[in-house]
Amino acid sequence: MELTKRLLFLDDIRYPIEAYHYTRQDIFLRKDWHIVRNYEQFVNRILEKGLPEMISFDHDLADEHYLEPDTLKFVEKTGYDCAKWLVEYCMDNYLNLPKFYCHSMNPVGKENIESLLKNFKKL
Repeated sequence: MELTKRLLFLDDIRYPIEAYHYTRQDIFLRKDWHIVRNYEQFVNRILEKGLPEMISFDHDLADEHYLEPDTLKFVEKTGYDCAKWLVEYCMDNYLNLPKFYCHSMNPVGKENIESLLKNFKKL
């Protein structure tokens, strides 16, 4: 019987044990994390396997967030984009938001993700 990985870790480079080292959150010591590295993997995993028990978000999902010339738009999608997709997915399918944590070291990105998800959870 395959153990379904019920925890989803969104980060382009880090592993859950690395997040544990600076967050000291014991959840990151669990072995049942499924790691996704970008927006596409995040969306596909949820569409294929359903909502996990918990999601931990990173904000910056590219080596660098390359800016298009003369615009302020990111070329690569961020963890915030994943969080927005998750909210839409839950609304469209009448689902409760899973537990979430944001392990991002980007303070502004972290605040944006947490604010979005906390506000949706209040609805």
